[in-house]
Amino acid sequence: MTTIARVLCAATRRLRAAGIEGARAEARLLLRHVTGLPPEVLVADRDRSLEAEALGRFEALVARRAAREPMAYVLGEREFWSLPLTVGPGVLVPRPETETLVEAALEAFPDRTVPLRILDLGTGSGCLLVALLREYPNAVGVGVDRSAEALGLAADNARRHGLAGRALLVRGDWGRALAGPFELIVANPPYVASSELADLAPEVARHEPRAALDGGPDGLDAYRAILPDLGRLLGPGGVACLEIGAGQAAVLSVLAEAADFRVAVRPDLAGIPRCLLLRHRTP
Repeated sequence: MTTIARVLCAATRRLRAAGIEGARAEARLLLRHVTGLPPEVLVADRDRSLEAEALGRFEALVARRAAREPMAYVLGEREFWSLPLTVGPGVLVPRPETETLVEAALEAFPDRTVPLRILDLGTGSGCLLVALLREYPNAVGVGVDRSAEALGLAADNARRHGLAGRALLVRGDWGRALAGPFELIVANPPYVASSELADLAPEVARHEPRAALDGGPDGLDAYRAILPDLGRLLGPGGVACLEIGAGQAAVLSVLAEAADFRVAVRPDLAGIPRCLLLRHRTP
């Protein structure tokens, strides 16, 4: 008989053998996803039998996770800024540290009623654009990405949260061919040095899109492409919030200052400098 207890034990062993920490918790999460059963039932009703169809779907998901596919891809969803977002292999999985950019934007524009024009460069899943449009109900936004697949997922997420009428999604290369001004510009560009990609966790190195990770030989290629356009895209009094990698704050501050911006740095919850805040220099 195929019971919850047996299924969970077998899945836990398989995930643990694949090197996944928290294998038991992940097995329960996958079973909840397939069956819709609440956590207390999985614990209290361990002898409940599973239908063959549910078992087949569960084992298929376990196999994907054992291959170190990100859990967000397996489930098709990831939470960001307390918002459920649809994600898939065509986009970077939204990460908690990226919420630092939302926090920085809210500090820069504390009045939530302000009619901001927001630009999200390299929008991916649309996580930043969706979060900011939810926080600023009078804002409108443009999300830009080179990937048609990413733009499709971003559009799904905008519709999912009732924002399709305020979000314009455009296929393009960073800020090129765009016209401003925008009061708020955000970007989470690729910033991993090419030589370091192989050292990333298997979930990242094997499955997440390389174009969203690979920042070139020193990890800074995307910033060199973005900064020249920021001057004309960022309106007077505007703020640009760029996510940066660990150890990049100093060199990127120099690059931004050379592009005639005032620079501030905001750390994430781990204390790592994570967000570069740029403003036009005052005359």
